[in-house]
Amino acid sequence: MHEEIVVSGFGGQGALFAGQLMTYAGMDAGWEVTWIPSYGPEMRGGTAHCTVIISDHPVGSPIIRNPTAAIVLNPESMDKYEPLIKSGGLLVVNSTLVQRQAERDDITVVMVPANDLASELGNVKMANVVLVGAMLAKKPIFALEAVEKVLDEHLEGKKRRFIEPNKRALHRGAEYAAG
Repeated sequence: MHEEIVVSGFGGQGALFAGQLMTYAGMDAGWEVTWIPSYGPEMRGGTAHCTVIISDHPVGSPIIRNPTAAIVLNPESMDKYEPLIKSGGLLVVNSTLVQRQAERDDITVVMVPANDLASELGNVKMANVVLVGAMLAKKPIFALEAVEKVLDEHLEGKKRRFIEPNKRALHRGAEYAAG
């Protein structure tokens, strides 16, 4: 198994956090992982993305040219990463913000109204976790329970109050994508 994933959006949408969830889940499973964040100087509102590699063998380079999967949270990320996904790969799109359909027919595309679903759950900022759930429903790298364990073990202090809502968001995304 060797998965190369990009998570991309505006700063403040939680792209880096979504990548961390997958990275910790991979580490907990005993796999080789890398997580490389990148964000503009603006932080909130600027661009933010991360690359995650999860593999059952040593990772030679953390650089991703053609990801096997991408989670895109905004239109700019769709424009940038749709063309780069490896043929046969997976594109998970926040269709609340990305109005256009994918142009490629050689990849699996999952359109998820992530902001809407997260709002229904009480917090639009959980759209990133909704999309992680959707991705894992289509590409089960690990079980949703592995991500739940990451939430339990890595959210600390005041952020602990977001554990259960994020678990609901994870499952809502998976249900939507499986539906």
